[in-house]
Amino acid sequence: MADLRFGAFLAPHHPIAEHPVLQMQSDLEFVEHLEKLGYDEFWCGEHHSTGWEVIASPEMFLAAAAERTNRIMLGTGVVSLPYHHPFMVAQRMVQLDYMSRGRAIFGSGPGALPSDAHTMGIDPMLLRDRQDEAMGVIRRLFEDEERFSYKSEWFTLNDAKLQLKPLQKNMEFAVASIVSPSGMTLAGKHEAGILSIGSMTKEGIRALPMQWSFAEESALKHGKTVDRKNWRIVLSWHIAETRELAREQARDGLLKHNNEYTVGTLAGGEGVTFKTGDEAVDAVGFSDESTAVIGTPDDLVARIRQMLELTGGFGTVVGFVHDWANRENMHRSWDLVARYVIPEVNNMLDSYRESNKFVIENRGTWLRAGEAVASKIRDNERALAAAQVDEDRGRMILRSGARLTPGVADLATEDEPENKK
Repeated sequence: MADLRFGAFLAPHHPIAEHPVLQMQSDLEFVEHLEKLGYDEFWCGEHHSTGWEVIASPEMFLAAAAERTNRIMLGTGVVSLPYHHPFMVAQRMVQLDYMSRGRAIFGSGPGALPSDAHTMGIDPMLLRDRQDEAMGVIRRLFEDEERFSYKSEWFTLNDAKLQLKPLQKNMEFAVASIVSPSGMTLAGKHEAGILSIGSMTKEGIRALPMQWSFAEESALKHGKTVDRKNWRIVLSWHIAETRELAREQARDGLLKHNNEYTVGTLAGGEGVTFKTGDEAVDAVGFSDESTAVIGTPDDLVARIRQMLELTGGFGTVVGFVHDWANRENMHRSWDLVARYVIPEVNNMLDSYRESNKFVIENRGTWLRAGEAVASKIRDNERALAAAQVDEDRGRMILRSGARLTPGVADLATEDEPENKK
Protein backbone atom coordinates (compact mmCIF):
# COMPACT_ATOMS: atom_id res chain seq x y z
CA MET A 1 0.00 0.00 0.00
CA ALA A 2 1.27 3.47 -0.88
CA ASP A 3 1.47 5.90 2.00
CA LEU A 4 1.19 9.40 0.55
CA ARG A 5 0.13 12.14 2.91
CA PHE A 6 -2.04 15.03 1.75
CA GLY A 7 -2.06 18.66 2.78
CA ALA A 8 -2.97 22.20 1.74
CA PHE A 9 -0.87 25.32 1.16
CA LEU A 10 -2.57 28.68 1.70
CA ALA A 11 -0.37 31.57 0.52
CA PRO A 12 -3.09 32.95 0.49
CA HIS A 13 -4.08 34.19 -2.97
CA HIS A 14 -7.30 36.14 -2.44
CA PRO A 15 -8.61 38.69 -4.96
CA ILE A 16 -9.02 42.19 -3.55
CA ALA A 17 -12.76 42.39 -2.91
CA GLU A 18 -13.87 40.66 0.26
CA HIS A 19 -14.00 42.07 3.80
CA PRO A 20 -10.62 41.18 5.41
CA VAL A 21 -12.19 39.98 8.68
CA LEU A 22 -14.56 37.62 6.88
CA GLN A 23 -11.81 36.41 4.56
CA MET A 24 -9.54 35.43 7.45
CA GLN A 25 -12.45 33.75 9.24
CA SER A 26 -13.19 31.85 6.06
CA ASP A 27 -9.59 30.66 5.89
CA LEU A 28 -9.78 29.40 9.47
CA GLU A 29 -13.02 27.58 8.69
CA PHE A 30 -11.26 25.97 5.75
CA VAL A 31 -8.62 24.51 8.09
CA GLU A 32 -11.43 22.99 10.14
CA HIS A 33 -12.94 21.56 6.96
CA LEU A 34 -9.62 19.95 6.03
CA GLU A 35 -9.26 18.32 9.43
CA LYS A 36 -12.75 16.84 9.23
CA LEU A 37 -11.87 15.38 5.83
CA GLY A 38 -8.74 13.74 7.21
CA TYR A 39 -6.00 15.84 5.60
CA ASP A 40 -2.60 15.54 7.26
CA GLU A 41 -1.09 19.03 6.97
CA PHE A 42 -1.97 22.69 6.57
CA TRP A 43 0.54 25.41 5.59
CA CYS A 44 0.25 29.18 5.39
CA GLY A 45 2.78 31.82 4.42
CA GLU A 46 4.15 35.24 5.29
CA HIS A 47 3.66 38.19 2.94
CA HIS A 48 3.55 41.93 3.43
CA SER A 49 2.53 43.37 0.06
CA THR A 50 0.60 42.85 -3.24
CA GLY A 51 -2.84 43.09 -1.60
CA TRP A 52 -3.62 39.49 -2.53
CA GLU A 53 -1.54 37.70 0.13
CA VAL A 54 -2.82 38.99 3.42
CA ILE A 55 -1.35 36.78 6.16
CA ALA A 56 1.60 38.67 7.65
CA SER A 57 2.26 36.25 10.52
CA PRO A 58 1.78 32.54 9.85
CA GLU A 59 2.50 31.78 13.51
CA MET A 60 -0.46 33.90 14.64
CA PHE A 61 -2.77 32.40 12.06
CA LEU A 62 -1.74 28.84 12.90
CA ALA A 63 -2.20 29.47 16.62
CA ALA A 64 -5.81 30.41 15.87
CA ALA A 65 -6.15 27.32 13.65
CA ALA A 66 -4.75 25.16 16.45
CA GLU A 67 -7.67 26.16 18.68
CA ARG A 68 -10.13 24.92 16.05
CA THR A 69 -8.39 21.61 15.30
CA ASN A 70 -6.91 18.62 17.12
CA ARG A 71 -4.93 16.46 14.71
CA ILE A 72 -3.80 18.20 11.52
CA MET A 73 -0.14 19.31 11.43
CA LEU A 74 0.39 23.07 11.09
CA GLY A 75 3.31 24.35 9.02
CA THR A 76 4.68 27.84 8.48
CA GLY A 77 4.85 28.04 4.72
CA VAL A 78 7.01 29.97 5.15
CA VAL A 79 8.61 32.30 7.68
CA SER A 80 10.85 34.67 5.70
CA LEU A 81 13.92 34.38 7.92
CA PRO A 82 15.91 37.41 6.65
CA TYR A 83 13.11 39.64 7.93
CA HIS A 84 13.42 38.51 11.56
CA HIS A 85 15.92 38.07 14.38
CA PRO A 86 16.46 34.28 14.59
CA PHE A 87 15.99 34.25 18.37
CA MET A 88 12.51 35.74 18.01
CA VAL A 89 11.56 33.22 15.29
CA ALA A 90 12.69 30.38 17.56
CA GLN A 91 10.62 31.76 20.42
CA ARG A 92 7.48 32.06 18.30
CA MET A 93 7.85 28.54 16.89
CA VAL A 94 8.26 27.08 20.37
CA GLN A 95 5.13 28.88 21.54
CA LEU A 96 3.21 27.65 18.47
CA ASP A 97 4.37 24.10 19.18
CA TYR A 98 2.94 24.25 22.70
CA MET A 99 -0.25 26.00 21.68
CA SER A 100 -0.84 23.35 19.00
CA ARG A 101 0.16 20.50 21.36
CA GLY A 102 3.13 19.45 19.28
CA ARG A 103 1.75 19.95 15.77
CA ALA A 104 4.07 22.68 14.47
CA ILE A 105 6.30 22.31 11.38
CA PHE A 106 8.94 25.00 10.96
CA GLY A 107 8.98 25.97 7.30
CA SER A 108 11.30 28.78 6.23
CA GLY A 109 12.27 30.66 3.11
CA PRO A 110 14.31 33.66 1.98
CA GLY A 111 11.25 35.78 1.23
CA ALA A 112 9.15 35.37 -1.89
CA LEU A 113 8.19 38.96 -2.72
CA PRO A 114 10.89 41.47 -3.75
CA SER A 115 8.51 44.22 -2.68
CA ASP A 116 8.67 42.95 0.91
CA ALA A 117 12.47 42.99 0.97
CA HIS A 118 12.51 46.44 -0.62
CA THR A 119 10.21 47.82 2.07
CA MET A 120 12.60 46.57 4.76
CA GLY A 121 15.67 47.79 2.93
CA ILE A 122 17.19 44.34 2.40
CA ASP A 123 19.31 43.60 -0.66
CA PRO A 124 17.77 40.57 -2.44
CA MET A 125 21.29 39.21 -3.00
CA LEU A 126 21.59 38.65 0.78
CA LEU A 127 18.34 36.77 1.34
CA ARG A 128 19.34 33.15 0.76
CA ASP A 129 22.60 33.36 2.71
CA ARG A 130 20.73 34.91 5.62
CA GLN A 131 18.14 32.16 5.56
CA ASP A 132 20.94 29.58 5.69
CA GLU A 133 22.62 31.34 8.60
CA ALA A 134 19.38 31.77 10.55
CA MET A 135 18.39 28.12 10.14
CA GLY A 136 21.67 26.98 11.68
CA VAL A 137 21.26 29.34 14.65
CA ILE A 138 17.63 28.31 15.25
CA ARG A 139 18.63 24.64 15.16
CA ARG A 140 21.23 25.35 17.85
CA LEU A 141 18.67 27.21 19.96
CA PHE A 142 16.31 24.24 19.72
CA GLU A 143 18.94 21.63 20.54
CA ASP A 144 21.86 23.11 22.54
CA GLU A 145 21.77 22.87 26.32
CA GLU A 146 24.53 25.41 26.84
CA ARG A 147 24.34 29.15 26.29
CA PHE A 148 26.16 30.52 23.27
CA SER A 149 26.93 33.85 21.67
CA TYR A 150 26.85 34.62 17.98
CA LYS A 151 27.84 37.70 16.00
CA SER A 152 26.52 38.36 12.51
CA GLU A 153 26.41 41.38 10.24
CA TRP A 154 22.64 41.52 10.73
CA PHE A 155 21.97 40.15 14.24
CA THR A 156 23.71 39.41 17.53
CA LEU A 157 23.18 36.82 20.25
CA ASN A 158 24.68 37.23 23.72
CA ASP A 159 24.65 34.20 26.02
CA ALA A 160 21.60 32.89 24.20
CA LYS A 161 19.52 29.94 25.36
CA LEU A 162 15.81 29.27 25.06
CA GLN A 163 14.11 29.07 28.42
CA LEU A 164 11.65 26.61 26.87
CA LYS A 165 12.50 24.02 24.23
CA PRO A 166 9.95 22.83 21.62
CA LEU A 167 7.33 20.38 22.84
CA GLN A 168 8.25 17.99 20.04
CA LYS A 169 11.52 16.18 20.52
CA ASN A 170 12.45 16.87 16.90
CA MET A 171 10.34 19.58 15.33
CA GLU A 172 10.55 19.15 11.56
CA PHE A 173 12.36 21.84 9.59
CA ALA A 174 11.29 22.44 6.00
CA VAL A 175 12.38 24.81 3.25
CA ALA A 176 10.68 26.11 0.15
CA SER A 177 12.11 25.15 -3.24
CA ILE A 178 11.13 26.55 -6.62
CA VAL A 179 13.43 25.94 -9.60
CA SER A 180 17.02 26.65 -8.57
CA PRO A 181 19.05 24.10 -6.54
CA SER A 182 19.32 26.47 -3.56
CA GLY A 183 16.28 25.22 -1.64
CA MET A 184 17.16 21.55 -2.08
CA THR A 185 20.80 22.22 -1.18
CA LEU A 186 19.73 24.01 1.98
CA ALA A 187 17.45 21.10 2.90
CA GLY A 188 20.35 18.68 2.62
CA LYS A 189 22.64 20.86 4.70
CA HIS A 190 20.13 21.31 7.52
CA GLU A 191 18.44 17.88 7.28
CA ALA A 192 15.14 19.54 6.47
CA GLY A 193 12.04 18.62 4.52
CA ILE A 194 11.23 20.31 1.22
CA LEU A 195 8.13 22.14 0.03
CA SER A 196 8.49 22.13 -3.79
CA ILE A 197 6.43 25.08 -4.94
CA GLY A 198 8.06 25.09 -8.37
CA SER A 199 6.01 22.03 -9.32
CA MET A 200 3.20 24.45 -10.24
CA THR A 201 5.18 25.97 -13.13
CA LYS A 202 6.37 24.56 -16.44
CA GLU A 203 9.99 25.28 -15.59
CA GLY A 204 9.63 23.77 -12.14
CA ILE A 205 8.07 20.56 -13.46
CA ARG A 206 10.90 20.16 -15.97
CA ALA A 207 13.44 20.59 -13.15
CA LEU A 208 11.85 18.04 -10.79
CA PRO A 209 13.65 14.87 -12.00
CA MET A 210 17.04 16.22 -10.85
CA GLN A 211 15.91 18.17 -7.78
CA TRP A 212 16.27 15.38 -5.25
CA SER A 213 19.89 14.75 -6.24
CA PHE A 214 20.78 18.27 -5.08
CA ALA A 215 19.41 17.49 -1.61
CA GLU A 216 21.25 14.16 -1.43
CA GLU A 217 24.56 15.65 -2.56
CA SER A 218 24.32 18.46 -0.04
CA ALA A 219 23.37 16.09 2.79
CA LEU A 220 26.34 13.85 2.00
CA LYS A 221 28.68 16.85 1.95
CA HIS A 222 27.54 17.97 5.41
CA GLY A 223 27.27 14.53 7.00
CA LYS A 224 23.47 14.63 7.13
CA THR A 225 20.66 12.55 5.63
CA VAL A 226 17.45 13.42 3.79
CA ASP A 227 14.35 11.30 3.41
CA ARG A 228 11.95 11.36 0.47
CA LYS A 229 9.01 11.02 2.87
CA ASN A 230 9.74 14.65 3.86
CA TRP A 231 9.57 15.87 0.25
CA ARG A 232 6.32 17.68 -0.47
CA ILE A 233 5.11 18.35 -4.01
CA VAL A 234 2.73 21.29 -4.37
CA LEU A 235 0.03 20.95 -7.04
CA SER A 236 -2.84 23.18 -8.18
CA TRP A 237 -6.25 21.66 -8.80
CA HIS A 238 -9.96 22.22 -8.98
CA ILE A 239 -11.96 19.01 -8.93
CA ALA A 240 -15.62 18.39 -9.74
CA GLU A 241 -17.78 15.44 -10.77
CA THR A 242 -17.09 16.08 -14.48
CA ARG A 243 -14.51 18.00 -16.46
CA GLU A 244 -17.20 20.24 -17.86
CA LEU A 245 -18.39 21.17 -14.37
CA ALA A 246 -14.85 21.77 -13.14
CA ARG A 247 -14.23 24.05 -16.12
CA GLU A 248 -17.42 26.01 -15.49
CA GLN A 249 -16.65 26.47 -11.79
CA ALA A 250 -12.98 27.48 -12.15
CA ARG A 251 -12.70 29.47 -15.36
CA ASP A 252 -13.65 32.98 -14.20
CA GLY A 253 -11.54 32.84 -11.05
CA LEU A 254 -8.58 31.37 -12.92
CA LEU A 255 -8.81 34.13 -15.53
CA LYS A 256 -8.78 36.79 -12.80
CA HIS A 257 -5.95 35.10 -10.89
CA ASN A 258 -3.72 34.82 -13.96
CA ASN A 259 -4.40 38.20 -15.54
CA GLU A 260 -4.63 40.37 -12.45
CA TYR A 261 -2.23 38.67 -10.04
CA THR A 262 0.27 36.34 -11.69
CA VAL A 263 0.85 38.57 -14.71
CA GLY A 264 -0.59 41.92 -13.73
CA THR A 265 0.95 42.12 -10.24
CA LEU A 266 3.87 39.72 -9.84
CA ALA A 267 5.20 39.95 -13.41
CA GLY A 268 4.47 43.63 -13.94
CA GLY A 269 2.29 42.93 -16.94
CA GLU A 270 4.80 40.68 -18.71
CA GLY A 271 3.40 37.27 -19.54
CA VAL A 272 0.48 35.51 -21.12
CA THR A 273 -2.93 37.04 -20.44
CA PHE A 274 -6.10 35.28 -21.50
CA LYS A 275 -9.16 36.76 -23.18
CA THR A 276 -11.66 34.27 -21.78
CA GLY A 277 -11.95 31.88 -18.89
CA ASP A 278 -12.15 28.92 -21.24
CA GLU A 279 -8.89 29.97 -22.87
CA ALA A 280 -7.29 30.10 -19.41
CA VAL A 281 -8.58 26.63 -18.52
CA ASP A 282 -7.33 25.19 -21.83
CA ALA A 283 -3.83 26.59 -21.26
CA VAL A 284 -3.48 25.84 -17.57
CA GLY A 285 -5.38 22.57 -17.34
CA PHE A 286 -5.43 20.90 -20.74
CA SER A 287 -2.32 21.89 -22.70
CA ASP A 288 0.71 19.66 -23.30
CA GLU A 289 2.46 21.46 -20.44
CA SER A 290 -0.48 21.91 -18.09
CA THR A 291 0.41 23.16 -14.63
CA ALA A 292 -2.88 22.37 -12.88
CA VAL A 293 -5.58 19.71 -12.83
CA ILE A 294 -9.02 21.04 -13.68
CA GLY A 295 -11.20 17.98 -13.96
CA THR A 296 -12.31 14.86 -12.12
CA PRO A 297 -10.82 12.83 -9.26
CA ASP A 298 -9.50 10.38 -11.88
CA ASP A 299 -7.62 13.22 -13.58
CA LEU A 300 -5.90 14.15 -10.33
CA VAL A 301 -5.05 10.51 -9.58
CA ALA A 302 -3.37 10.28 -12.98
CA ARG A 303 -1.39 13.50 -12.38
CA ILE A 304 -0.17 12.35 -8.95
CA ARG A 305 0.98 9.02 -10.37
CA GLN A 306 2.71 10.88 -13.17
CA MET A 307 4.53 13.06 -10.63
CA LEU A 308 5.58 10.02 -8.61
CA GLU A 309 7.14 8.54 -11.72
CA LEU A 310 8.74 11.84 -12.74
CA THR A 311 10.34 12.51 -9.35
CA GLY A 312 11.20 9.01 -8.24
CA GLY A 313 8.95 9.35 -5.22
CA PHE A 314 7.95 11.80 -2.49
CA GLY A 315 5.99 11.76 0.75
CA THR A 316 3.23 14.36 0.58
CA VAL A 317 0.92 15.91 -1.98
CA VAL A 318 0.15 19.51 -1.02
CA GLY A 319 -2.69 21.25 -2.82
CA PHE A 320 -2.34 24.97 -3.48
CA VAL A 321 -5.39 26.82 -2.15
CA HIS A 322 -6.85 29.44 -4.48
CA ASP A 323 -10.11 31.23 -5.16
CA TRP A 324 -10.73 30.05 -8.72
CA ALA A 325 -14.16 28.73 -7.69
CA ASN A 326 -16.63 30.13 -5.19
CA ARG A 327 -16.29 29.01 -1.59
CA GLU A 328 -18.91 26.26 -1.79
CA ASN A 329 -17.38 24.66 -4.88
CA MET A 330 -13.85 25.09 -3.55
CA HIS A 331 -14.78 23.16 -0.40
CA ARG A 332 -16.53 20.55 -2.55
CA SER A 333 -13.35 20.15 -4.60
CA TRP A 334 -11.30 19.30 -1.50
CA ASP A 335 -14.08 16.97 -0.35
CA LEU A 336 -13.90 15.03 -3.63
CA VAL A 337 -10.13 14.71 -3.31
CA ALA A 338 -10.46 13.32 0.21
CA ARG A 339 -13.24 10.88 -0.74
CA TYR A 340 -11.93 9.56 -4.05
CA VAL A 341 -8.33 10.61 -4.77
CA ILE A 342 -6.62 9.85 -1.46
CA PRO A 343 -7.93 6.25 -1.14
CA GLU A 344 -7.23 5.52 -4.80
CA VAL A 345 -3.67 6.82 -4.76
CA ASN A 346 -2.93 4.99 -1.51
CA ASN A 347 -4.44 1.71 -2.78
CA MET A 348 -6.90 1.65 0.11
CA LEU A 349 -9.64 0.16 -2.10
CA ASP A 350 -7.67 -2.78 -3.51
CA SER A 351 -8.98 -5.27 -0.95
CA TYR A 352 -12.56 -4.13 -1.57
CA ARG A 353 -12.12 -4.72 -5.28
CA GLU A 354 -10.48 -8.11 -4.74
CA SER A 355 -13.34 -9.19 -2.47
CA ASN A 356 -15.92 -8.06 -5.02
CA LYS A 357 -14.09 -9.86 -7.84
CA PHE A 358 -13.83 -13.04 -5.76
CA VAL A 359 -17.57 -13.14 -5.14
CA ILE A 360 -18.39 -12.53 -8.80
CA GLU A 361 -15.97 -15.16 -10.09
CA ASN A 362 -16.80 -17.96 -7.63
CA ARG A 363 -20.49 -18.53 -8.27
CA GLY A 364 -20.28 -22.29 -7.74
CA THR A 365 -19.69 -21.83 -4.03
CA TRP A 366 -22.78 -19.70 -3.66
CA LEU A 367 -24.96 -22.17 -5.63
CA ARG A 368 -24.52 -24.61 -2.80
CA ALA A 369 -25.71 -22.00 -0.28
CA GLY A 370 -28.82 -21.28 -2.35
CA GLU A 371 -29.61 -24.97 -2.61
CA ALA A 372 -29.38 -25.28 1.17
CA VAL A 373 -32.04 -22.59 1.61
CA ALA A 374 -34.30 -24.15 -1.01
CA SER A 375 -34.07 -27.61 0.56
CA LYS A 376 -35.27 -26.30 3.91
CA ILE A 377 -38.29 -24.70 2.23
CA ARG A 378 -39.13 -27.99 0.48
CA ASP A 379 -38.98 -29.86 3.80
CA ASN A 380 -41.51 -27.55 5.47
CA GLU A 381 -45.06 -27.78 4.13
CA ARG A 382 -46.18 -24.47 5.63
CA ALA A 383 -43.16 -22.62 4.21
CA LEU A 384 -43.74 -24.22 0.84
CA ALA A 385 -47.43 -23.29 0.90
CA ALA A 386 -46.64 -19.70 1.84
CA ALA A 387 -44.17 -19.50 -1.01
CA GLN A 388 -46.83 -20.74 -3.45
CA VAL A 389 -49.22 -17.94 -2.47
CA ASP A 390 -47.05 -15.25 -3.98
CA GLU A 391 -44.51 -16.44 -6.51
CA ASP A 392 -42.91 -13.01 -6.87
CA ARG A 393 -42.49 -12.70 -3.14
CA GLY A 394 -41.05 -16.17 -2.99
CA ARG A 395 -38.48 -15.31 -5.59
CA MET A 396 -37.60 -12.18 -3.62
CA ILE A 397 -37.07 -14.19 -0.44
CA LEU A 398 -34.73 -16.55 -2.21
CA ARG A 399 -32.80 -13.64 -3.69
CA SER A 400 -30.56 -13.76 -0.63
CA GLY A 401 -29.09 -16.72 -2.49
CA ALA A 402 -28.67 -14.39 -5.51
CA ARG A 403 -31.17 -16.51 -7.50
CA LEU A 404 -28.67 -19.31 -7.70
CA THR A 405 -31.48 -21.89 -7.57
CA PRO A 406 -34.95 -22.05 -9.13
CA GLY A 407 -37.63 -19.85 -7.56
CA VAL A 408 -39.65 -21.13 -4.62
CA ALA A 409 -42.75 -21.50 -6.72
CA ASP A 410 -40.74 -23.42 -9.28
CA LEU A 411 -39.54 -25.79 -6.58
CA ALA A 412 -43.08 -26.37 -5.37
CA THR A 413 -44.42 -27.32 -8.78
CA GLU A 414 -41.40 -28.67 -10.61
CA ASP A 415 -42.98 -32.15 -10.91
CA GLU A 416 -46.33 -30.84 -12.15
CA PRO A 417 -47.31 -30.56 -15.81
CA GLU A 418 -46.75 -27.07 -17.22
CA ASN A 419 -50.51 -26.48 -17.86
CA LYS A 420 -51.22 -26.90 -14.13
CA LYS A 421 -48.68 -24.36 -12.88
